[in-house]
Amino acid sequence: MRRTFEFTAQLWEHEGEAPWFFVTLPQTHSDEIADLVPKRSGFGSVKVGVTVGDTRWSTSLFPSKELAAYMLPIKRAIRTRAAIAAGDEIAVTVSLLDG
Repeated sequence: MRRTFEFTAQLWEHEGEAPWFFVTLPQTHSDEIADLVPKRSGFGSVKVGVTVGDTRWSTSLFPSKELAAYMLPIKRAIRTRAAIAAGDEIAVTVSLLDG
């Protein structure tokens, strides 16, 4: 059973009161992750370890009904460390974490 997913996606900005930056996981990966993780109440977030370039961190994926896929938030500190900005295509590795 695969628990690590590699993909390339465009970093995009969700504008609102406070801007958030995300990459959207490919549909096939999102479907596979949804099948692997137990259904949860609330936001339905999934704990993951992430690697972008030489930068590694732990965070959560969030399901988007609108996109029918998981979204990965990328905080400013990560964007700065990895030298990435909205519109950049980035290589991402996501590993499911227990818990």
